[in-house]
Amino acid sequence: MGFEQLAELKKQLAAKAKTERPAKPQAKPRTAAPRKPEKENPVDPVVLSIGRLQRHFPKTFPKNPAPKLPLKIGIHQELLAKAKEIGLEEAAITDAVKTWCRGTRYWASIVEGAPRVDLEGNQAGEVTARDAAQARSLEARRKQPRKPKPEAAPAATPPEENPAEPAA
Repeated sequence: MGFEQLAELKKQLAAKAKTERPAKPQAKPRTAAPRKPEKENPVDPVVLSIGRLQRHFPKTFPKNPAPKLPLKIGIHQELLAKAKEIGLEEAAITDAVKTWCRGTRYWASIVEGAPRVDLEGNQAGEVTARDAAQARSLEARRKQPRKPKPEAAPAATPPEENPAEPAA
């Protein structure tokens, strides 16, 4: 079969299919229809809480790329006392402070003698050598590759508790 014959067969099949199927209604011209809202990526509630802390206390919780500052010892309690004013629950504040103080950007700010800041951004103490060493330790531990957890072997039953053996 040559190309001409295939082309003719294709035309015949198309004509046959056209007569067998019902006529389509006339298509309307396309207009800009309102789009359905795409599913938004859910935002982590901790991120929202940190954002609220950054709005209320911009000097204490600076936005990236500004370096983080060492927080005053006890700042968590001050934040909890202002929970209603900030508009966050205690658990949300706790999670936000834990997340803020976890990570290399915060640990890099924990250098011996660096000033700690209160909620207004004022100096409130200094980072001790012990705190700086702990931050370096946490950072070093994060950089280490994780080791797979060994599977736990089933615990052997002591002979005196084994009912299959007679008691002496």
